[in-house]
Amino acid sequence: MDSLDDTPRPGWLGPWLKGFPALQPPLPLADVASRGWTLHGNELPLPLAVVRRQALAHNIAWMQDFATRHGVQLAPHGKTTMSPQLFQRQLDAGAWGLTFANVHQLSTGLAAGARRALIANQLVNAAELAELLALRRRYPGVELAFFVDSQAQLDQLAGHWASLGAGEARVDVLIELGTSRCGLREHGPALALARALKAHPALRLRGIGFYEGLQVSGETGPDRALMQQWQSRIEALLADIEAEGLIGADAHSVWLSGGGSALFDLVAPVLAGAPGRAPRLGLLRSGCYVCHDHEHYGRYMQRMDERMGTPLSAPSLQPALEVWTQVLSTPEPGLALLNAGRRDVSFDQGWPPPVWHLPRGAQRRGVAPSGWRVTGLNDQHAYLRWDPAATSGPAVGDRVALGPSHPCTTFDKWAWMAVVDEDDRVVDAITTRFE
Repeated sequence: MDSLDDTPRPGWLGPWLKGFPALQPPLPLADVASRGWTLHGNELPLPLAVVRRQALAHNIAWMQDFATRHGVQLAPHGKTTMSPQLFQRQLDAGAWGLTFANVHQLSTGLAAGARRALIANQLVNAAELAELLALRRRYPGVELAFFVDSQAQLDQLAGHWASLGAGEARVDVLIELGTSRCGLREHGPALALARALKAHPALRLRGIGFYEGLQVSGETGPDRALMQQWQSRIEALLADIEAEGLIGADAHSVWLSGGGSALFDLVAPVLAGAPGRAPRLGLLRSGCYVCHDHEHYGRYMQRMDERMGTPLSAPSLQPALEVWTQVLSTPEPGLALLNAGRRDVSFDQGWPPPVWHLPRGAQRRGVAPSGWRVTGLNDQHAYLRWDPAATSGPAVGDRVALGPSHPCTTFDKWAWMAVVDEDDRVVDAITTRFE
């Protein structure tokens, strides 16, 4: 080949992407499975992010079933993956809609087919409001809401609304309650904000949102007490809002949204509420469940399994995301340098553990020895260490798969990921839209 075709094409994969074979001509996403690539061969450059097909399908189905059994709707947070293909799978499985952190992310979700959405964040910028209104015109009938938590925000949005000359129906919002991030801290100001929304020219109160994730301990006693506190706050505010008729008159139900990926088993009952209350739509925003992880959320899931009585023989969520690497050097006993680093795998919630080892020339991967540990990352290197007196290490050219801890910040490092089966064959691919 005299030259490389590295011109990006929408809907195609090609050598402009990290992890795609540089000498392979571009191809449509749908043709990836026909190439016969495997993680054992020499066609794919490493490092490479991969998603396990079986675990992915299991997680999507399991979480949808969990939401249904607990009387809530699933509105998974799209910022985890920003993948149109995964959005479509979640929606096809029965998700109510999707959650996003800003209007730009929302536009990707609506283009992927979502027709219900939350922006679980404050919106204050005139350009974002203009984009939000444009998206609502582009997708007639879409249901969406964003978070508000101050009179200052309401005043700014009213000014933006007037300057835009927006004459359409008002935009739905949820009052956010908070403790350590955004959100109102006290009952009185939250109720005052609900009253102010009643007469607001641009906004209509639809319900309440919250986020408990930054307070989770991973211990059942404190976490149960935490959610009891949240439930008391929420029910008190909802009671006063309903008593004063502050929810939009044409709203069929109150929206109540919460839930990260660390405590959703205790969040779901809070969202569902007690029987006999006004109609309520509980929206669970967990996002990381789609690929789960090998350590950070894995530890929280162990506690949730204990509380839910899930037997080890019937696993709940399974880690589906891996980053495959190759050993570049073994410069001293007990140390190997892998060809992936901070540019390739998340490190914000701990170093990624090694999960698989494929010796050079081997046909089947094996579980990485328990004594292997990643102890640090540079931009493009991982430091894999072990005790040479207790176990052997990998050789130059061997392949080592790392299991990210906290999947969100691995997804945004890859514009595409290979989907592989249990024999490590590439059977599909996904793309991401973080740009």
